[in-house]
Amino acid sequence: MAGRILIVEDDKEISALLSDFLSRNGFETIVAKEGRAASLLLKQEEFELVLMDLMLPYVSGEQLIRDFREYSDKPVIVLSAKSMMETRLEMLRAGADDYILKPFDLDEVLVRIGAVMRRSGITTKKEETLSCGKLVFDMVGNSVSYDGNPVSLTAKEMQLLKLFMQYPKKVYTKANLYEAVWNDTYYYEDNTINVHVSNLRSKLKKASDTDFIETVWGIGYRLKEGQQ
Repeated sequence: MAGRILIVEDDKEISALLSDFLSRNGFETIVAKEGRAASLLLKQEEFELVLMDLMLPYVSGEQLIRDFREYSDKPVIVLSAKSMMETRLEMLRAGADDYILKPFDLDEVLVRIGAVMRRSGITTKKEETLSCGKLVFDMVGNSVSYDGNPVSLTAKEMQLLKLFMQYPKKVYTKANLYEAVWNDTYYYEDNTINVHVSNLRSKLKKASDTDFIETVWGIGYRLKEGQQ
């Protein structure tokens, strides 16, 4: 199990969509459909992360975040149709760790969850090591080895490889990778991702004589099929 997530969302279709998608990606999910129920759950149970709408019955998402931050530093990601920059900045100041606009892409939500959890230092037992054949990523020691032999990677290469190994079937766009690893918005086409992925590929192939990463033309990159 990749972790426990509370979904606070009053729209039944959206909450069901998120719950089903995250469950299929290894998370345990609990859904609260209004603010009072969410407030009780946050005080009574443990969650690795909270996905929260702002426009909720009884207690607003804004108030929930402020109350939650009085006793917990667990990450909160806002999912909202409120697009005003002022609202986004206000929620980040109030304690939200990220803000995703509706309508959203489920794969983007998954990447953002992974990025926020890593920044918060949340690692589950299942995630202490990631493996792909003889390639092993030690999450505790932050090291990579192939068949027991260490593989030397830069910090960014390590972060990219971790993403690929955590979600091996996902195709990552350049924007996905840039926003998750560089923690910044991807505004334009440049060569940063190409260079880092190319270097990572070369180092892994040199260590293993195996191609672990493939290009999905017109979309992005993923762990190579057959290496998953």
